[in-house]
Amino acid sequence: MRRGTFREGTVDYAAVGATHAPDLMQYPPERSTPAEESWRIGSGEERFHTAAEALLSWTAQRAAGLELSDVRPAAGAAYTGISFDAEGAPIAPNRNEQEQRFDAEGTPFAAPGMTLRLRGRVKGMRADGELRVISVTEERRRVGFVLGTVGGSVVSGEESFDLYWHEDTDEVWFTVRAFDAPVALLYRLPGMVKRRRKELFARYLRAISPLYATPI
Repeated sequence: MRRGTFREGTVDYAAVGATHAPDLMQYPPERSTPAEESWRIGSGEERFHTAAEALLSWTAQRAAGLELSDVRPAAGAAYTGISFDAEGAPIAPNRNEQEQRFDAEGTPFAAPGMTLRLRGRVKGMRADGELRVISVTEERRRVGFVLGTVGGSVVSGEESFDLYWHEDTDEVWFTVRAFDAPVALLYRLPGMVKRRRKELFARYLRAISPLYATPI
């Protein structure tokens, strides 16, 4: 098991890590709109590892039409502190430092404390912003990471991306959860935050599972 968690107050929202809270959909952070989707994207170990490699190397963002730039690893060793499992229970600290990996273009894989900029639009709606990797999880049957906004975005909040390879069914599932509070005036209009989030979720699915698979 490998986990890393970033714990400094540099993001622009208070509920750090709330995308992994079991009751996110019922009790989202104040002023925010929660969202969650899960898709079956195949089965078996090979499918899981292929999807995990794609996820941690920013395939979901790039294939969604977003430009990744100014990727900066955390200064010094990442703090691999307390993280949370799928049910929101705390997990004991793991002090092992993570080995940094890079994709074919030399971009670092997602790692705790890393900051980056995303630029792009989804159906005319802005998806720009500076983001920080809050945590990364790498386990035998679960891989994922959490992104939080630092600034420059039309919304403030967090996204989590998780892949699960279920032992009982051998199925691989991709789950994305988020909460967004509007920052820009346009996104305070009714429905705008939900429209933006729905389109982002659809694009992330296309990126990780081109054949779409079965929604729940």
